[in-house]
Amino acid sequence: MAHRTVKAGYVQLVDRLNRAPQGAPPSPLLDRILGMLMNEREAGLLSLMPIKPFTARKAARIWQIPEAEARNICEELAGRALLVDIERHGRSVYVLPPPMAGFFEFSLMRVRDDLDQKVLSELFHEYLNVEEDFVKDLFTRGETQMGRVFIQEPVLTSENAAHVLDYERASEVIETASHIGVGMCYCRHKKNHLGGACDAPMDICMTFNGSAESLTKHGHARTVDKTECRDLLDEAYERGLVQFGENVQKRVSFICNCCGCCCEALEAQKRFTHLHPIHTTNFEPVVDLESCKGCGKCVDACPVEAMTLVSANNPAKPKRRTARLDPGSCLGCGVCVRACTKESLTLAPRAARVITPVNNAHRYVLMAVERGKLQDLIFDNRVLWHHRALAALLGAVLKLPPVKRAMASEQMKSRYLEAFASKRQESKTI
Repeated sequence: MAHRTVKAGYVQLVDRLNRAPQGAPPSPLLDRILGMLMNEREAGLLSLMPIKPFTARKAARIWQIPEAEARNICEELAGRALLVDIERHGRSVYVLPPPMAGFFEFSLMRVRDDLDQKVLSELFHEYLNVEEDFVKDLFTRGETQMGRVFIQEPVLTSENAAHVLDYERASEVIETASHIGVGMCYCRHKKNHLGGACDAPMDICMTFNGSAESLTKHGHARTVDKTECRDLLDEAYERGLVQFGENVQKRVSFICNCCGCCCEALEAQKRFTHLHPIHTTNFEPVVDLESCKGCGKCVDACPVEAMTLVSANNPAKPKRRTARLDPGSCLGCGVCVRACTKESLTLAPRAARVITPVNNAHRYVLMAVERGKLQDLIFDNRVLWHHRALAALLGAVLKLPPVKRAMASEQMKSRYLEAFASKRQESKTI
């Protein structure tokens, strides 16, 4: 490994990142970011890691070094949040997280003296907001996105609440989490270094379950109990922040409390609305034109500019205005409903229900199919897949809707998958 050059190590790592459903387009800016986060040897080592969680023993076999040395390297990388380490059945397993939501955010989730976080923030801004290729790749490719919005629970009526499933509630994520951590908001921390952060709370980025376990273990987030986390959620509601979290039903790993001026996801929603970069809730606000006075509070509160004021077309009151919703831009978060003091806004169910992947495996398969990367997800050359893992992935593929299952079959060019799917269908019809 010592013979790898800086260029080769980073090129190979970028190639490895782009085999996963969430990639990172090559760029000199990305090379500089990776150069700040890791050295050349570490980049080369990470480039060999599988998408699937791995142990120190597996890393040792891949890297061809003693297991004790591999474990020390994995712990060092986990200590800097370049790997996520999770305890499973009494042993540590490691995962190489994507850049976002992943090691980009982790690098700014606390104040660190081993990084020039101002320079890093400037590089992130250039890579994400000026070049745009990364943000477009992250938020606009395919139908299945990494994140979704949670409904503002305090504005739900008893009738609406009956239609909100448990996994659609941020409060339920808190109640069912095995571990909870709170860290510094990456987006506002970055904006602070750029001189443009708002006054929204900084220490309010929530992580859960395995991610929280790793980040709190290494000091990137602090451990909180459910009561404190619920209090922070209430504060986020009161400040009109949007709950943007992982797009899965089970074992959500993060919920960010986002503002429209700093948050990368909400900025993407405004810039690429027509490409649907964020999964919305199953509600949208309805304006009562009779009671709306056109005060504009909902317009000011909306983080994605989905609300505007237009003429009420009232001949008796020609200057009167009223709120108007752009349904294509609306997240369905309910922030505007809370801001309305005239009770002129109510939430109504969307015409078509938004579907949320069951878990990470389900979401990864959907994203891989839509982005043409399923073959990389299943046949990852950096790990020897055993039959159980392959069967689990094929099982996820076969649960896809027919059209996407056909897309998966086309991508893999696999007679085995076609035959397997055919036999499964025959067994259903017998």
